[in-house]
Amino acid sequence: MPVYLAAAAAVSPVVSIVGAEILMALALIALIRARQWNKPLPRATLPILCWIAWTLVSMFVNGHIQDGFPQVKKFIWFAMLFVVYYALSELRPIRATVFAFAAAASASSLWGFVQFARKYHAARLQHQDFYTFYVASRITGFMGHWMTFSGQMMMALMLLGALLLLSRENKGKLWLILAGVIIAAGLFLAETRSMWGGAVAGALYLIWFSGRRWLLLAIPAIAVLLYAANPFSARERMISIVHPHGDVDSNEHRAVLRIIGAQMIRAHPIFGVGPDEVANVYQNYIPPTVPRPLPTGFYGHLHNIYYHYAAERGLPALAFLLWFLLGSVWEFAVALRRTPPESEVRWILHGAIAVVIAVMFGGYFELNLGDSEVLAMFLAVLACGYSVAKL
Repeated sequence: MPVYLAAAAAVSPVVSIVGAEILMALALIALIRARQWNKPLPRATLPILCWIAWTLVSMFVNGHIQDGFPQVKKFIWFAMLFVVYYALSELRPIRATVFAFAAAASASSLWGFVQFARKYHAARLQHQDFYTFYVASRITGFMGHWMTFSGQMMMALMLLGALLLLSRENKGKLWLILAGVIIAAGLFLAETRSMWGGAVAGALYLIWFSGRRWLLLAIPAIAVLLYAANPFSARERMISIVHPHGDVDSNEHRAVLRIIGAQMIRAHPIFGVGPDEVANVYQNYIPPTVPRPLPTGFYGHLHNIYYHYAAERGLPALAFLLWFLLGSVWEFAVALRRTPPESEVRWILHGAIAVVIAVMFGGYFELNLGDSEVLAMFLAVLACGYSVAKL
């Protein structure tokens, strides 16, 4: 029973965060009743505990306990790492869980296609420029925001890519290819540039270590094809990476937020301004060199996991976060070095590394790990990596 509940909890953030919370709690209860704690704690435990402790220290030092409480509630999602780690101890249920990820992400993307068709039709009815109309309100799949949706599709693609490129078992691969195409199309239509970049970074890693390095040529070829074909103003979105369309794109907004974050870090390098306090104090840290009015955008957080957590909770918090992320990559890399080349667990370890790479790249442009749905899925993926690292 713990295996099924944990697998369902791991996948359910793609569909419903409330369902994930319920299933995670049930899986935890089932694990406790079954006394299924037959492995040492994952190495990520210590940096996670340090991260939690420093968040609490920052909250109490800054005196904004009530404001910071929503961040304390997010600590519950770290239970996902331990639930999945202890329940999914064998290769077969982990593989089945990845297939379930593919199914859930495909369904979310398909619903995104419906949303896209409605938005495209609405733009034409209103005789509006589609790019301007769409960038401000993109597809979300089963989620509430396109950033959440894109982060999940990006991670699902990394898992599917690892299974397709590095697994020796061919059963179900045709279905995975179809699911991968659907998920990739959903990610493309969401037009979330940071997650495009994360997906490319993770894909480069997977292709390189798969031995099929000729496939590296496919990435620029696809980009050139999309640029030339320009489906649904794709060319404009690609160009906006280096030449934004004024205030329509968020480039300047992100740049200003990094400036604000740097000012906060200089002023409060140890404890930050306090969890969830960025929205309340950011105006006090805008240097006079930044022109007014500020670029259009959301200023409730810094849209960057590195600047945001350092500014919000202090540089020690950023150090603990990097310890957690890079320490996980190190753990999986060490496991790969001691795992025989023919071992089937290698694709899971490579997939977990690719997910970390993708999330860390995307995290420079978005506070992806501050999103409960993304964080829960990310921790479930890491748990699978930690689980096979002990086999």
